[in-house]
Amino acid sequence: MINPFKRYPYIVVEGPIGSGKSTLSRMLSENFGSNFIKEKADQNPFLPKFYKNMAQYALPTQLFFLFQRAEQINDIKQNDFFHKGTVADFFIYKDPIFAQLNLAEEELKLYKQIYQFLELKVPKPDLVIYLQTPVELLKKRVERRSINYEKTISTEYLEKIAEAYSNFFHFKYNQKLLIVNNENLDILDDPAAISMLVDKIEQLSSTREFFNPQII
Repeated sequence: MINPFKRYPYIVVEGPIGSGKSTLSRMLSENFGSNFIKEKADQNPFLPKFYKNMAQYALPTQLFFLFQRAEQINDIKQNDFFHKGTVADFFIYKDPIFAQLNLAEEELKLYKQIYQFLELKVPKPDLVIYLQTPVELLKKRVERRSINYEKTISTEYLEKIAEAYSNFFHFKYNQKLLIVNNENLDILDDPAAISMLVDKIEQLSSTREFFNPQII
């Protein structure tokens, strides 16, 4: 199997909660011996409270994630993570997606001021893999992993997140991007899927491409 990190040293896998971005990132890392940088959502003390009362805890939840990711990005810059390749299951540009979705008007203004003040000079991913996943599959995966504080996540909220991600990647993100359709083939449950995905990555020739694997 061709190593995708030779062509794309810094790969980010993104998608809504339940899309499988962490699992796929880990699979790529383990298969090719690359660095794996994982989002540390379980370390955010406000997240369980947010899912119970979104209006009250949206801002502290968002700011905690912003500072946490900024610190992780700083680690990427200070260390030679790209020598053997790096895959991450998040990138900093997704923070404004959630801020726009969850924060009230005045909170959003404050968030934007802090975001700009940090002046994050973020290494750009050589490739972003966006896992476009139907809401029903997102819901199924969230239920399957049975994390206690995620049990209160509504279908309506998952729909809003999925739509926000779709709008961002389809209309706003203009760097190297592979959009993977998870509807017909669950790329995480098919043993051959990782090879299919890597083959597709090797064949990329334009800035934006789509991968729509079919069940045979």
